[in-house]
Amino acid sequence: MFKRILLMCRPGFEKECAGEIIQIANRQVSSTYIQARENSGIVYLVSHSNAEITGLIHTVVFKQLVFSRQWIMTTDKALSLPDNNRLPAILNTIKKFDCHVQAIEMDYADTNEGKALNKFCRQFKPHLLEALQQHHLLNDHAPWRLHLFFHHSQQVDIGLSPVANSAQHAMGILRLKMPAAAPSRSTLKLEEAIHWFLSPARQQKLLVPGMHAVDLGAAPGGWSWQLVQRGCLVTAIDNGPMQDALMHTGMVEHLQTDAFTYAPAKKVDWLVCDMAERPLHVSRLIARWFNQQQCSHAIFNLKLPMKKRLACVQECLALLDKSLSSAKISYYIQAKQLYHDREEITVCIIT
Repeated sequence: MFKRILLMCRPGFEKECAGEIIQIANRQVSSTYIQARENSGIVYLVSHSNAEITGLIHTVVFKQLVFSRQWIMTTDKALSLPDNNRLPAILNTIKKFDCHVQAIEMDYADTNEGKALNKFCRQFKPHLLEALQQHHLLNDHAPWRLHLFFHHSQQVDIGLSPVANSAQHAMGILRLKMPAAAPSRSTLKLEEAIHWFLSPARQQKLLVPGMHAVDLGAAPGGWSWQLVQRGCLVTAIDNGPMQDALMHTGMVEHLQTDAFTYAPAKKVDWLVCDMAERPLHVSRLIARWFNQQQCSHAIFNLKLPMKKRLACVQECLALLDKSLSSAKISYYIQAKQLYHDREEITVCIIT
């Protein structure tokens, strides 16, 4: 029944998304291959075995995938639909899955062509939801989420994602509103990172008012602003100017010095960093902060090169792993190309 996994990614990063999933799949099975088209925003991992696909989507931890926003196991080919009365063909396919679903999502690629389907998907969803209810296919406790990924209004991939091992937001995109008071749009990167990497319970435990943070490359203060909103006291390191309103909160100390040579007088709770520097250079800097016990946790961005981006990510993560392990630091690391990232990924380390 299920012969493919459809993975959604940022358009232009299909190669990295494909390279990452095929490396993981090849460690577990031997007969998978990739189908992908440049700038399409999607990648297919294909197998001739239903058992291999269902096994992978259960055993691979979705949150450990860096470049995939969402994944769906689908049938071996997209379903062609008539101009009207699309529901019968869609329902026939869904019934063959022989399972209940907890929710439904209408998906499309994050491209201009894909976004043009937004209105169609919004209008079609209530009709599908009603049909599923009538056929008793919905169950609030079911482990599956139903996905309809539309390529256009007459072609759709139908499949499932495990609720407990997939992105919880539609198409893996956390939609955030730009705060009017924030100094820059980069503030959305840190806000999304906090929600992605830290559960609500972890946020309550690890982002407590009164904690101390250092923001390397802070100006004009987009990331510092997010920390201040959570009650943190911030030391902002940057030779450039900070937003006046942010400085007037009295919660930010601005030091105009080199981010690569600065060291705090005592250990801080959080280190954050969003600098346009070479990713290995930043990775070594972050590793040094942990090895010298200058911070407890960190969120930072790595700006990726134009070529060999996946290899660059793997090299940086390996460097961090080796450095922290050698220092006998107990830690959890996770990396993701978030929706508000561009030619970069965001990394979180919790100790």
